[in-house]
Amino acid sequence: MNKSLMSGNSVIAEAAIRSGCQCYFGYPITPQNELTEYMAKHLSRREGCAFVQAESEISAINMVYGASLTGARAMTSSSSPGISLKQEGISYLAVCELPAVIVNMVRGGPGLGSISASQSDYFQATRGGGHGDYRTIVLAPASGQELADLTQKAFELADKYRTPVIILGDGMLGQMMEPVEFHQTIPKSLPEKSWALKGAKNGASRVIKSFTSNPAELEEINWRLFRKYELIKREEVEYETYMIEDAELVVIAYGMAARIAKGSIKKARSRNLKVGMLRPITLWPFPSEKVMDLAKTIKHFFVFEMNMGQMVEDVTLALQGQGEISFYGRPGGVIPTPSEVFRIISRQYYQKGLNR
Repeated sequence: MNKSLMSGNSVIAEAAIRSGCQCYFGYPITPQNELTEYMAKHLSRREGCAFVQAESEISAINMVYGASLTGARAMTSSSSPGISLKQEGISYLAVCELPAVIVNMVRGGPGLGSISASQSDYFQATRGGGHGDYRTIVLAPASGQELADLTQKAFELADKYRTPVIILGDGMLGQMMEPVEFHQTIPKSLPEKSWALKGAKNGASRVIKSFTSNPAELEEINWRLFRKYELIKREEVEYETYMIEDAELVVIAYGMAARIAKGSIKKARSRNLKVGMLRPITLWPFPSEKVMDLAKTIKHFFVFEMNMGQMVEDVTLALQGQGEISFYGRPGGVIPTPSEVFRIISRQYYQKGLNR
């Protein structure tokens, strides 16, 4: 199969089309505009598909809501401030159990921040982001190839669990170009969704809604969502390990930070420092059991993020007091080099006396 040299944003768009995306609704914001542009140009390759540049991010997520109600595979994309505007709609998608794929190519923040790559939206993505008791599946690709593969997986998981799925990238991943193989072919048809609204027939009708004036009814909805989320936590955890077999210090990083950390670890190994890495691919559900398993033999963990330490909370919860955690981060869109991270890792390694 031939490889294509493409930017990360274009890879997501092409993978979405090949995965059967039928409706895309977006609004421009840097650094993900190439995704919207690609969908505008190419989504029409599939008959019956719709591209709409909405008048706002709020309009875009509600268009996704409407398209998903009819059973269509629907998608939107944005970057940090734009995703904040979509939160109410994502909450509605979750409670109505509607599948959708939402792409966030994260930029520096808070506020409008900068257009540089960051990982500062971890809390927003993994804690639901909007109001109410709900979660979203969060996938964190680290390469162009993973953007292609995880986009396909995002649509599959969204349909399987009838839930919003977030692809959490960043501005660097969206802009950089890498060779990619597409394994998907545009499906001729998609599985029928018996729950979708197809119009009244013989006078019968039903309603999908998020409001009820009956607290007991809403409580049952929340318990149903909770049971679904527990199932997702059991079935859909994904991660990568790197050089952890004899590691004395394990770096935990995701996305582009993991790419940077991998270069640092290679350099550390060349200096006989026993450093490995755990890379969460699903940020929610988080690979807590794997972290706990590592803590049986490894006591030193180093969390590296391009933010102020948001994933540290999940690592702390997973360890349950069994390991020691260090952190290094660069917030606001500053992208550290592998050499910079290596210096911090090696300093931690020697300070903990692991060089004996």
